[in-house]
Amino acid sequence: MQLVWPAEAYLEGLRDALARGWSPDNLRPEAAAEELALIDADPAAYVAAQVDREAAGAPIRLPDGRLAPRLPGHRRWLWDGEFCGLIGLRWQAGTTDLPDYCLGHIGYAVVPWKRRQGHATRALALTLEDARAEGLPFVIITTDASNLPSQRVIVANGGWLVERFDKTALHGSAPSLRYRIDLV
Repeated sequence: MQLVWPAEAYLEGLRDALARGWSPDNLRPEAAAEELALIDADPAAYVAAQVDREAAGAPIRLPDGRLAPRLPGHRRWLWDGEFCGLIGLRWQAGTTDLPDYCLGHIGYAVVPWKRRQGHATRALALTLEDARAEGLPFVIITTDASNLPSQRVIVANGGWLVERFDKTALHGSAPSLRYRIDLV
């Protein structure tokens, strides 16, 4: 498995995953249809919007429907000859802090038919290199307390548990875990 920068050459794999019902947003299943609509409207613009280090793009839609300022960041796609999922890195320039609507620096999602193959573990390891290149001394990653596979991915990449907490209603109110991975 490798991480690829979003490109139209890989877009059909993503389109297929979305059409099969996979959503890159576990709190908003409707995000699959929204992403498909964006791809169909302008594939080149969709691909270009996946990398936005200056946060120049449109605001992001929160799970409750409100809009919030976009953070600098990028998405990369997991690829093993087929689309496997995506991983995103976001940050704020000059600080390790994140706004309250953003639970972590890194988020990832693997399509169900590619899980349990080590793709998420490898993708996170590669994305940690991206975070180092952006100058982050550490990253925060959260996961639901019930998501044991994600916890294993984070721990395999050096993550240590910072705290247990309950997500706000905005993020689904689930018991959750906050991990930190030191990069320096």
